[in-house]
Parts: sequence; structure tokens; C-alpha cells
Amino acid sequence: MRLRPRSIVLLVLGLLIVGSLAYVALRQDPVPVDLATVTEGPMRVTVDADGRTRIREVYEIASPIAGTALRSPVRVGDAVVADDTVVARVEPVAPALLDARTRLQAEAGVREAEAALAVAESRVRQAEEDVSLAESQWSRTQRLVSSGVASQSQLEDAEQRLLVREATRDAAKSQLNMAESALARAQAALLEPTENGRTGTETCCVELHAPIDGEVLSVDVVSERPVAAGTTLLSVGQPDDLEIVADLLSSDAVRLEPGAQAIVERWGGPHPLEARLRSIEPSARTKVSALGIEEQRVDAVFTLVSPPENREGLGDGFSVFLRVVEWQADDAVQVPLSSLWRDDEDWAVFVVENGLATRRTVDIGRQNSRTAQVLSGLEAGATVITHPSDSITDGTVVADRATLRD
Repeated sequence: MRLRPRSIVLLVLGLLIVGSLAYVALRQDPVPVDLATVTEGPMRVTVDADGRTRIREVYEIASPIAGTALRSPVRVGDAVVADDTVVARVEPVAPALLDARTRLQAEAGVREAEAALAVAESRVRQAEEDVSLAESQWSRTQRLVSSGVASQSQLEDAEQRLLVREATRDAAKSQLNMAESALARAQAALLEPTENGRTGTETCCVELHAPIDGEVLSVDVVSERPVAAGTTLLSVGQPDDLEIVADLLSSDAVRLEPGAQAIVERWGGPHPLEARLRSIEPSARTKVSALGIEEQRVDAVFTLVSPPENREGLGDGFSVFLRVVEWQADDAVQVPLSSLWRDDEDWAVFVVENGLATRRTVDIGRQNSRTAQVLSGLEAGATVITHPSDSITDGTVVADRATLRD
């Protein structure tokens, strides 16, 4: 039976309607996902840490004697010249006030010394008289010997007596000097400070000069006050001679080598600065983190490479943030860390091809805070799903979430 053209058209329309309804009923809605592109370019792995600046060489100036440090002649920030600028003055210690007992003892000591001095003076006078008599006898005996009246032995005896008397006189003079010194020492015990705290006998004070050309960093003793020997009075340094010390985890520090490049950020200037790792201290210490976890920390010291004119305003003790370069490459294939997930012992990603999610195993190398180095399994330019959910499987139809929003 031949169908008329109208019947054929109606039949075709019916089949199309039935097919459309079946497609709508059976089709899978695409899952909205976030997409990213695998890129190839420079990649850097860094160890990030907070740090602070410090002057490389700080000279602390201390009092060499116990005494009174006069009011500081310099202030923080003053420029100083080596061996020329007076940065501190220290006067010898003033004597203490005497109580009644100590004063009586000191006065008795003075009287005793005065009496001893009087005895010594009388002995000197006696010795001088003895010398004068011995000299007279020696001269007379010498004339008698010349006249033939006295013998040579008598002259020798007179000369010996003269020498003995002279030695006795010299000893008496030495005892006189000792007695005078003892009297001066006893009188010094009676000295008391005057109204300004000094005895009035000092002729000079100890003046301390700057050891280097630089600036005054701190003044520990500003006003006049007593100080002990070795008390720090002030510190001097060169503000441009800066270095950076950073507190690193010991596990991060062992991966860094001397000379490693460091990028200095958050120091207050418009552009990052450059530094180099100079040394890592050989001994670590235990430090409790803000979360209460014990960590082994070690100080790493960095030399600032950027010239002083590029870091104006940066001073001693300023806070900075360091990114220490552990590894870098110019042409690394990179994939976002958010696209990676564990498939047993392997790393895997979902690659989007023709609207379908395809599972792919990849080999990962170095990682930083955002991306991972792809050793194999992906090519630059591939599109991958970031933050894949449990609804994504191999062959799932997906759609770019950004496109759906548009």
C-alpha cells in the first residue's frame, strides 16, 4: 500500500517528536566545574618565613671603672666620628658618708699616723746629727793621719762609722716617707662627698670616644647616675650595614644552601628587596607555636644585596617577610595543586576533552603553594578540573561553571 506524501510527513514528524522526547528523558545533565589550564613557564619553590633586620656590627660602650656616669653628651641618632666624638664621661666613684663609729676610727688613725710621723722626723734629726758627728771625727782622724799622729787603722774605723751613720740616716728618711704616706692615707679616710657628690679633689674624668664612624643606636644611661665597672652606657653602629635574621623550621633549613636567593617583601617599600643566605646557625632550639605545638627552630642570617638607596627608611629591628628560593626553573610544566587528587599511590587529574572528564595519572615533581611541576602525563595547554567533587568520574559530562554563569 502506497503512503500518500501527507502521511509520510506526519510519520516523520512523529518520529522526530518521539526521538526528542526520548533524548530529553534519557540525556545526562552536565556537571558544572571549575577549569584551569596547564601552563609552561618559570616556576619557583620557596621557604617563607618572617624575619627582622639588625645591624651587622653593634659596638656596646661600657664604663671601664666604677664611678658616676655624667649626663650623656649624645642622643640616639647622633652621628659620631671614630676616636673623635666623646660619647660618654665617667668620674671616679665618690667616697661614702661616714657613720659615727667609722669617723672616730678614721680620726684615731689620723692621730696615730701623726704621732708616727713625729717619731720618724725625730729619728731623721737624730740620724743627721750622728752623721754630722761621724763626718767630723773622720775629718779629724784624716788630719791626724797626715801628721803621723794617728794610724791608718784608726782612719778606717772612722770611715766605717761614717758610712754606718749615713745608712742609718737614709733608713730614717725612708721611714719618714712611709709615715707621711700613712698620714695621707689616714686623712683620705676622712674625706666625704660634697653637695654635688664629689670630693672636689678630682682633676679629670674618663672620656670615652666613639670606636667607629656611625650613629648612636641606643643610650642606656642618659642622666647622671652611679655605675659599676662594665655597665653598658650606649651602643654605636652603622645603620646602612644591615642584615636579616629569620626564624626557620629546622626541616626547612636543611634544604637551603649558603648563597640561596631570598626575596624581601612587606618591609614598607614599594618594591621587593634582594638578599642572600649567608649562614645557618648550627644549633636549633625548641619553640612552641601559636597552636601549642613544639617546633625545632633555627636562625638563618641573610645579607642584603639591594643598595642602601633602594631601602631608605629600613632600620635596625624592622619586620620583613622572606621568600627563600629553594628551587627554580624557567620552563616547568605546571598544574594547579587544587586539580590533583590521590588515586591509591598515584597522583591523578581529570582532563576535559570534548566536554567529558577523563581521568589521567600524572607524575609530580616540585611543589609550591599554588602549583606542582608535571614530569609526565600532561602537556601544556591541557584543560583540567580544579577541586573535583565526588560526582566527577571518568566519562562524566561537564561544563565550565564560568560559562554557565554568563
